[in-house]
Amino acid sequence: MHDDLQKAGVTVSELMASSGVPFGTSGVRGLASAMTDKLCHAYATAFLQYLRQIGEFADGGRVAIAGDLRESTPHIIAACATAVRDCGGEVVFCGMVPTPALALFAMSGKGGGTAMPSIMVTGSHIPADRNGIKFYRPHGEVLKSDEAGIVSQRVAIDPAQFGNDDSLLVPAALPEVTDVVPAYIERYVRHFGADALAGLTIGVYQHTAVGRDVLVQAVEALGGTAVPFGRETVFVPVDTEAIRAEDIALAAAWAAENAVDAIISTDGDSDRPLVADARGVWLRGDVVGLLCARSVGADVAVTPVSSNTVLELSGAVPKVVRTRIGSPYVIAAMMEAAKADPAACVCGYEANGGFLLGSDVCDLAALPTRDALLPIVAVVQAARERPIADVVADLPPRFTFSDRVADFPQAHSAALIVLLSSGAEDEQLARIARLFGEIAGLPTGIDTTDGYRMSFADGAVIHFRPSGNAPELRCYSEAESEAKAQDLNARAVAHVLADVVPEALGLQNAG
Repeated sequence: MHDDLQKAGVTVSELMASSGVPFGTSGVRGLASAMTDKLCHAYATAFLQYLRQIGEFADGGRVAIAGDLRESTPHIIAACATAVRDCGGEVVFCGMVPTPALALFAMSGKGGGTAMPSIMVTGSHIPADRNGIKFYRPHGEVLKSDEAGIVSQRVAIDPAQFGNDDSLLVPAALPEVTDVVPAYIERYVRHFGADALAGLTIGVYQHTAVGRDVLVQAVEALGGTAVPFGRETVFVPVDTEAIRAEDIALAAAWAAENAVDAIISTDGDSDRPLVADARGVWLRGDVVGLLCARSVGADVAVTPVSSNTVLELSGAVPKVVRTRIGSPYVIAAMMEAAKADPAACVCGYEANGGFLLGSDVCDLAALPTRDALLPIVAVVQAARERPIADVVADLPPRFTFSDRVADFPQAHSAALIVLLSSGAEDEQLARIARLFGEIAGLPTGIDTTDGYRMSFADGAVIHFRPSGNAPELRCYSEAESEAKAQDLNARAVAHVLADVVPEALGLQNAG
C-alpha cells in the first residue's frame, strides 16, 4: 500500500487512486490482494461517516454484516466489523448468507425494532481472486446519488492499528451469529404456500453459492423434493448473465441422469437466479424476470435497456420503463414509478435475473434489492401445471446474447461512440446502414440511454456499451432465434474491431 495511506485525513477518492480498488455500483470491488484490512476498514468508515452526516447512523447504532464463501471474505468481514466498532457502532453478524437475506433482515428492523445499515462482503459472480463490499442504507442499496457523498469522505487512518502488511493487529471480535435465513425462507412460504412446489423434483446446482443450502431448505419448505448437485470447495464464478459452457453441459447431463422438473442455482452471493427446465436448458435471466413480473401481477416493470424486448412484445406488464444498466438505476426508476402511482405494483429486474420488488404484493413486503429466491419460486411453481419449456415457448420468439471484448482501450470505446452518435438522427441511421447494413439490414431506431443501441427492421438489435471503469467493450444482441442472436453478436464485434474502430480512430486523429 502506498505511503499516502499512512496519513490521517485521506479521502476515498485518494484511496481509490492509490489502491486500484474503485468505489462503484453499490460499493467496492477489486483484486482481493489489494483489498487489505486497512483499505476495507477505511471504506467501511467512509460509508458510516456518510450515514452519520445524513442522520442514518449514530453512536450505538447497529450494523448488520454478512459475507459469501470466498477465501478472502473472512478477513474483509473482520476489517468492516472493526470499522463499525471504531465508529461507535454495534455489529450484528449474520454469518455467510445470501445478500437478499441480509438486506431483508436489516431493512425489516427485526433485529432490534428499527431498520439498520448493512454491509455484505462479496464479489458476486466475479473470479475468486477478486472480492467486494456492498453497502446498504437502512432502507435500501447505496445509490448513485450517494456515491459522491461517500467518495468525498476524509478518513483518518491510525497506523498503530495495522501491521506492515496492512493487516489489523487486533480485529474486532464477531458476536454470535444472528440467523436471518428462517425469516427469508418464511417470506416465500407465507406468500406462495407450503405446498407451492409439492410434487416437483428440483435439482439444486450448489457449486460455491452462499445460498446453496438455503435453496435446498426453501425447496423442502415449499413442499418440493430437492436433489443437490455439484457442490464445490474451490470458488466457482457463476455468472447468470454469461453462463459458462461447463455449466450448460453440467445442467444437461444432470437432467439426462435424473428425473427433475427443473434445476435451480444462483451466483456467488445468491442474489441472481439460474433456472433450467426439465431438459437442463438454462433460461435467460431477463426471461425469468418477465415471468416473475407476471407472477406478482406487476403494473410497472423497470429493467435496463439490455434486457430482452420480449417484455414489451408479450404484453405481460402494462407499463415498461427502461434504464441504464445497473441496479441503482433500476431502483431509482422504481422509486419514481411508485411515487407517481402509489397504488401500482412496481417491480424491476436485470438481464442477470436479479429481481427487485418495489411495492408490497399482498403479504409480500417490498424488497428493493436483487433477489434470487422470489423469481426461482415464481417460475418453478408453474411446472406443477405445465413444463417450464412450454411456458417459455408461449412467449414471443426473442433471444438475447451478450459478449465482451476484454483489454479494449477506453479511448477506442469513446471514439466508437463519437463516430456512431455524430450528427442528427437521419445522419446516424444512414451511417448505421453503411456500417452494419450487410450484417443486420435496414436500421430503424437508436437508443442512447446507455451506450449505443441500434434497432433494425427485422427486429434485430445490436448494442455497444463501453465499460465505465474498465478497458472493456460490451456487445448485446437480440434476434428471433438464439443462433441468430449469437451470430449477429459475433459478426458485429468482428466488424467493429476490424473496420469501425479503425475508421473512428482515423477520424479522431484527422481531427
